[in-house]
Amino acid sequence: MRLPPFPGRAFRARRTLRAYAELVRAPAAITVPGDVLAGALATGRGSGGRTLGLAASSVCLYWAGMALNDWADRDLDAVERPERPLPSGRIRPRAALATAAGLTAAGLGIAALAGGRRTALRRTLPLAAAVWAYDLGAKSTPLGPAVMATARALDVLHGAGPAPVRPALLPAAAVAAHTLGLTRLSRHEVDGAPPREAALALAAATVAAAATTGPRTGPAQTAALGLYAASYGPALTRVLRAPDAPRVRRAVGAGIHALLPLQAALAARAGAPRAAAALATALPLVRRLSRKVSST
Repeated sequence: MRLPPFPGRAFRARRTLRAYAELVRAPAAITVPGDVLAGALATGRGSGGRTLGLAASSVCLYWAGMALNDWADRDLDAVERPERPLPSGRIRPRAALATAAGLTAAGLGIAALAGGRRTALRRTLPLAAAVWAYDLGAKSTPLGPAVMATARALDVLHGAGPAPVRPALLPAAAVAAHTLGLTRLSRHEVDGAPPREAALALAAATVAAAATTGPRTGPAQTAALGLYAASYGPALTRVLRAPDAPRVRRAVGAGIHALLPLQAALAARAGAPRAAAALATALPLVRRLSRKVSST
């Protein structure tokens, strides 16, 4: 008796879903809504419908950037990371580019629905432009880390919506500083890093932490900063001692995850300890998920 083909179809569907999850680094997107929330809280807005919508928009743009990154790097990955979805043949280059374009369109559309046309044009469109500029040109130049840091800062300002962005500039600077050091370090995931890159990443993290402090640093903020230091500092210290490629990759993963406690500190600074606690408690979740689908 011939068996129905459904088990095979289900297996293929799961395999395809996993390939796309790897393409967009799905778990790492958990670190994105905190940017938007930090910007919203700094401008006096909370986690209402508009903020949630803008966070969803930012997640779409983050995933778009990851898909576009792999499309742009497909020839290099064929040599350095043949297990990635494109060089392994699990996803075709045309499909990856279509995924990037579709997610970008979705991000712009969601932002327009959540924050209005003005927000989409003044906040979301510059963010999308920075993402595409990084992947299609800036990434391989000396300006690459600065462009990525700018994109992440724009993500924080995205949370301001149509409001003036001045109050959100400090949180944006904190996230940008962290991202700058992390992006420079990530350039050495394959061959290992000069010790100075780990030192620069550590200095950037120190600047980011300092930007979250204020004249009245409360318990929630102190706890979040402690978690930030504990989740990122040891990995950077290990790279300083032995800057080989595996340690660099682990430090980059730790740096991506450490955005959550940094965002928690920014939320606590804005007077939102519950939001800070929610962001901090997401750290174990993203770590567990990254064991199944890499964040880098």
